[in-house]
Amino acid sequence: MFDHIGIGVTNLSESTAFYLKALKPLGGEIAMEGPSSVGIGRNNKPSLWLSETKVQPSHMHLAFTAENRSQVDAFHVAAMAAGGKDNGPPGLRPHYHENYYAAFVIGPDGHNIEVVCHQPNIGNSESN
Repeated sequence: MFDHIGIGVTNLSESTAFYLKALKPLGGEIAMEGPSSVGIGRNNKPSLWLSETKVQPSHMHLAFTAENRSQVDAFHVAAMAAGGKDNGPPGLRPHYHENYYAAFVIGPDGHNIEVVCHQPNIGNSESN
């Protein structure tokens, strides 16, 4: 349903660096830039807008779709390397549904960033 979403961040350059690194496994890159905002997405289409704010933003939960479980794993590694705080390592969350494979990381402004794959792990050598 969403075309894009915008969130407030207290340090645009720090948050841009974090989200670019964390979302790189999903193909995330700078799609557009404004004077105090950055749009991150794929194929030159911003899906996530970061806008600098002087006020500490309320914490949000943002979930991004992964095509496979390897992307979930790669997101978690990249987000942790970018300075994120672990909020749930990659793994199945069967209380949501049997194939819900996700990882959670807290970003620079306290937003809970999730990457999730809803597909079964068919034909993969992964043990997840």
